[in-house]
Amino acid sequence: MSSTGGANRDQVALWNEASGRSWVELQGVLDQLLEPFGALVVDEGFPGEGGRVLDIGCGAGSTTLAMAKRLGPTGRCVGVDISGPLLTAATASAAAKQISTATFIQADAQTYAFEPSSFDAVISRFGVMFFDDSEAAFANIRRAVTNSGKLAFVAWRSPAENPFMTTARRAAEPILSNLPTPDPAAPGQFAFADGDRVRQILDRSGWNDITVSPVDVQGVIAEKDLLAYVTKLGPVGVALREADEGTRARVTKVVHEAFGSYIQNGMARFTMACWLVKAACR
Repeated sequence: MSSTGGANRDQVALWNEASGRSWVELQGVLDQLLEPFGALVVDEGFPGEGGRVLDIGCGAGSTTLAMAKRLGPTGRCVGVDISGPLLTAATASAAAKQISTATFIQADAQTYAFEPSSFDAVISRFGVMFFDDSEAAFANIRRAVTNSGKLAFVAWRSPAENPFMTTARRAAEPILSNLPTPDPAAPGQFAFADGDRVRQILDRSGWNDITVSPVDVQGVIAEKDLLAYVTKLGPVGVALREADEGTRARVTKVVHEAFGSYIQNGMARFTMACWLVKAACR
């Protein structure tokens, strides 16, 4: 099912074009890297066997499928995402694994007309930092949840606490003139870096019993996959789509060198710093 409105147009365009295709290409690498966070939100958001769960920004569907399996044959998990390429991959994965209790909707969760009080819980693995109006989005999501329902998601903390994730940008900036200036208040990877702001957004959009707790996880990615990861996704990946071959080669070289301190025995190891955010509908 597909339904995307006029909000979040930049994100819709981004994730239905090259970024969505790149994520599908790197799906195995990314799912392995982010699996600890997926397990965390499934554990924290689990409403009990037979429950109904909404997965926001579900991407290629790994958390949706994990929750659907946890809910059992009488439960259901619905994944929602704006990206057609990612949801095509998610639907194929559900079919291959014969998980019929996982379904997917191509839609913007900020504006989509969810059936009121139709879910017992909402989860998200790094899928809620991209709304252009976060309060409107979480109010809309809140209406889809029962009065006894709950919310559990993870979002990245600050760039300063995640230096690995900004290494490629810092290395490439002298070469790539088309890298946009970071705006901490704009929709994007680090939009929820301020935990107090996250609390305010949820409070104003009708959620209660809000907790925002720091979680650090050790990340591991093979050196052979690292360059593809940092040159196809994120701001450097977007900027490189407009670059000539010479520029791409220069950026690839300096980015690889910049990650040298993280790599040992063919593996890059680093800390992934996020917030675990939980709230209730009471």
